[in-house]
Amino acid sequence: MSRALTSHEVARLAGVSQATVSRVLRDDQRVRPATRDRVLRVLAETKYEPNAAARAIRGRRTGSIGVVVARLSYQLYPAMLEAIGAQLARLDRRMIVWDAEHGGDQPAVRALRQGIVDGVILTAATAESQFLKEVHSPEAPVVLVNRTVDSCPADQVSSDNTGGGERVSGYLVRCDRRRIALIGGIPRASTIRNREAGFRAGLARAGIALPPQYYRRSETFSHASGREAAIRLLELGSPPDAIFCVNDVLAAGAIDGARHLGIRVPDDLWIIGYDDIELASWDAYDLTTVRQPMDEMIACGIELLLGRIAEPARPAERRCFPNDLVIRGSTGRHPFPGPGEGRSRPAAAARSANRKARHDEKASQ
Repeated sequence: MSRALTSHEVARLAGVSQATVSRVLRDDQRVRPATRDRVLRVLAETKYEPNAAARAIRGRRTGSIGVVVARLSYQLYPAMLEAIGAQLARLDRRMIVWDAEHGGDQPAVRALRQGIVDGVILTAATAESQFLKEVHSPEAPVVLVNRTVDSCPADQVSSDNTGGGERVSGYLVRCDRRRIALIGGIPRASTIRNREAGFRAGLARAGIALPPQYYRRSETFSHASGREAAIRLLELGSPPDAIFCVNDVLAAGAIDGARHLGIRVPDDLWIIGYDDIELASWDAYDLTTVRQPMDEMIACGIELLLGRIAEPARPAERRCFPNDLVIRGSTGRHPFPGPGEGRSRPAAAARSANRKARHDEKASQ
């Protein structure tokens, strides 16, 4: 890792004093516009990051925490923002929010570099996030909550999405579902990637195939794409008897797709989602889903961020919380069977289902 640039070196490159660089970082309006622009250009070109330890020593705290979100149309993220805001308010901190899908990464980077916020919470980061490309110091006051990025040196808080996917597959297999389909998404997000991987691994261990025609990928995570994917699956010669969707909006769309075809949920088809957003508990969907302990994750993320602000050089931490399967009407409120329950003739049933799936695949080619 290359040596971090100092503010004195930035001043030399910009042809100004170090005090002027400090004023620009504080957004001091007494700096002339032309000088400010020159300094900001050097800051951007060098990707300068003010030393967090030096700021702490000087006691420069704003009491503000930045939050970068995405996909505010999905109920999970507004709910996360509400929980983050409530917990920060109890700590006498303010929240500033940016939407990454509408250019929010760059303003968040500038706010952190200029000391407008004391730290930043990233709720929807990926390896391609512009924020992480700009801010990559392990001492930067940044924490990832919800999604994780393996290459990022920051503190990270997540839930066990791999285990959640495995638990869904285990539930379906124990409840004698054999023609099991998956509506997934783009693997850029760790949450989606891990849910799919855990689900597939659980099926494989049970000897259940997930043939290509039983997999549909949504590019938008929308209700419409979930509905369309479910319709395509249910129009197969041997349609699935269960569908796992990697989030709840896709699952709601899948339920409506089944209704469109006159297929009864849960009598003819089981559907499971993920996240337990508010919609999942509505009577119209009554969706079995996987719940993340979001309040605990957020509290942990804030704790780690405040610890990083106070002690920038401490080792980074990664914490992962278990998830819960919430059983509702979309799977007939069938309880999770205990060991040995609901597994009548599993090997024969699996072989039969696999043979039928391979036959359907060949017929569709």
